[in-house]
Order: sequence, then C-alpha cells, then structure tokens
Amino acid sequence: MKVFGIVLVILGILGFVFGGVVFKHDKKVADIGPVEINKEEKKAFPVTPVASGAILLAGIVLVVAGARKR
Repeated sequence: MKVFGIVLVILGILGFVFGGVVFKHDKKVADIGPVEINKEEKKAFPVTPVASGAILLAGIVLVVAGARKR
C-alpha cells in the first residue's frame, strides 16, 4: 500500500507540474513506390488540477495508512 501511495503522490505532483501528457506518433498516409508520405499526429491527455489534487490526496492517505499498519 505504501509503495502504491508513493507512486500516486508522484503522479499527482507531475499532474500539477505538466498539466497533462502529449503523445506523438507518425502515421503513414501514402506509400507510392519510392515516395512515402508520413503525418505526425499529436494526442493530448489533459489532467485537470482537481484530478491531480485528488490523486495526490489519495496517495498521501495510502502512505499514511501504510505507515500506521506497522
């Protein structure tokens, strides 16, 4: 429980700092003989400050609960 709580705390802090995650990948549009046309696509996964706060709070609760169990 404690390790999972630490992971959630780190993810919550990263959510506040970066505000989300952006994925980039190349997509092949056309392949005509020796000519190849690629397109770079970007997809964003935004993380709101409320969600980051909830993740951070859940992580803190799990860390404290894991420490009290011992």
